[in-house]
Amino acid sequence: MATATASRPTVKEFTYLWTGLDRNKREVRGEVRAPSEAVVANNLRRQGIRVTKIKRQTLRGGRSISQKDITFFTRQLATMLKAGVPMLQAFDIVARGHSNARFARLMMQIKNKIETGSSLSQAFREHPAHFDDLYCNLVHAGETSGTIDAILDRLAVYLEKILAIKSKIKSALFYPISVMVVAVVVVWVIMVWVIPSFKQVFTSFGADLPAPTLMVIAISDFVVAWWWLVFLVIVGSIVGALALYRRSSAFRFGFDRFLLKFPIIGSIVQKATIARWTRTLATMFTAGVPLVESLDAVAGASGNAVYAAATKRIQTDVSTGVSLTNAMASTDIFPTMVLQMTQIGEESGSLDGMLGKVADFYEREVDDSVAALSSLLEPVIIVFLGVVIGGLVVAMYLPIFKLGAVI
Repeated sequence: MATATASRPTVKEFTYLWTGLDRNKREVRGEVRAPSEAVVANNLRRQGIRVTKIKRQTLRGGRSISQKDITFFTRQLATMLKAGVPMLQAFDIVARGHSNARFARLMMQIKNKIETGSSLSQAFREHPAHFDDLYCNLVHAGETSGTIDAILDRLAVYLEKILAIKSKIKSALFYPISVMVVAVVVVWVIMVWVIPSFKQVFTSFGADLPAPTLMVIAISDFVVAWWWLVFLVIVGSIVGALALYRRSSAFRFGFDRFLLKFPIIGSIVQKATIARWTRTLATMFTAGVPLVESLDAVAGASGNAVYAAATKRIQTDVSTGVSLTNAMASTDIFPTMVLQMTQIGEESGSLDGMLGKVADFYEREVDDSVAALSSLLEPVIIVFLGVVIGGLVVAMYLPIFKLGAVI
């Protein structure tokens, strides 16, 4: 007679943080997964631990994980491993000490992977949105050579320098962008509410209006009647451009090439891209990653489609026996100084050191260019606001001046 076996229901477990006193009255603490607090307390009591506190760890919600979070984590992990802290304990410390629940959950997932036998690089590869190929390749190189703490330290320095360049460019662009947004809002308010009031007053005059005033009134009438269309066009253009940039490689290549040729801004973007390119290659080469494999990671980390495509061509040429200098020179996107320093590095056997010096030089160039850009943009923005806002005001007051002259 066949007997039906009932499937055992899956018991949902949670993570609990506990604190207690052992048999020697010393405070101990830890973390355990269990279905309830009562189970945790019973298990600890059997081990001779008198529980003083049990808290269920909640890791839901939280803000998105930023590059700054990953950079700070890399520095923390490198420091703790150098100090002799076990890796699993290091992940515990980072997870508990971080204010972002989503990041803490990520740390616990990586820790659980390592506990089940995965290597650190394999655990990182499970989360490509936060740890790219460059990061994972460097960690793998450190695991292979037994210098994971030193590699993580170099990786932290690299991430800190890249993050510093990004933050300086963002800070330089924040002021002009914020001023432009305020200017657009002010012009919108004038067009929608102020100019229609002036229009009613001018209609009562019964006189011919100047051409600038008629033009501003016509624009105001269009904005009032079709404001939703203007809004949809602006938002749709921005969203469409962002979607194309992410999904279309041809559009991204064309936009990045245009950005490199744009006056003033293009020079800063080129210097920042070269700094990131050389810094990445120097870091990979120092870690002992082969040059061809390093170039594969450099292409993804360059941050510019033009340099990414050129790096792929360089990788192909280097794999066929062409020197790195000649391969770089054939792309026509690297300055002469970069090529000369690369050639000296290849001939002297200190390519990583020379590339690091090039990166230092261009990082300083970015600093100087960003400072000069900030100083240049202030008067330009003031003149722009004066022309736009002042032009609107003058256009609306011209009929009043004309009326006063007639009187």
